[in-house]
Parts: sequence; structure tokens; C-alpha cells
Amino acid sequence: MTKLPRRFSVALCLGLSLTGLSACTQFPALDAVPDGAVDRAGYPDLVPLESLLVGREARATPQAIASVEGRVAALRLRAARLQRLSAGPAPLTERAARLRQKATALRAPP
Repeated sequence: MTKLPRRFSVALCLGLSLTGLSACTQFPALDAVPDGAVDRAGYPDLVPLESLLVGREARATPQAIASVEGRVAALRLRAARLQRLSAGPAPLTERAARLRQKATALRAPP
């Protein structure tokens, strides 16, 4: 019966000690501004949102298109090779067939 109050008092003392130690931490002065330029800086111009949304369309460069098409071709070749591999025992082969069917359904256009 005496262990419970003793454990509680030890935990309480430890908790209070840690709280007291954390209160002694030095924090940097957050209110100090090292340069007065921030105080003198003007506000940005306010513009309508529509003018920001309407702009030039992003265009892909021919190099970027060629790079992506090359990666697509390499991935399709790899997928074709993987589909020709045997998956092993019958349960794995059946699972692979189900996964191939799901992949085909996902590739189909909506």
C-alpha cells in the first residue's frame, strides 16, 4: 500500500523538476528585426484572381516529350517481358492472372 503513494510522489517530483528545467530555456528575441528594410517595404499589388488564373498554357518542349515517350516505351517493353514470365506454382499463377485482368481493366479508357 505504501508503494503506490511513493511511486506517485517520485513521478510528481520528476515531472515538476523537468517542468522547472524546461522553463529555464533561453529563447531568441523574436521581436528584433535586424534590418529596417522590412519595415519600409511596400505591400504587393492586389490583383483580381481571374487575371492570375488566365495565363499562358504550360507547353512541353520536344526534348521533354521525347524523354517521356522513351520512358513509356521502355516500361511497356518491361511489362511485356514480365507478363511472359511464369509466376511459379498454381496459386501464384492464378493470382498473377487476376492481377493481369485488373491491370487490363484499369488501363481501359473510362
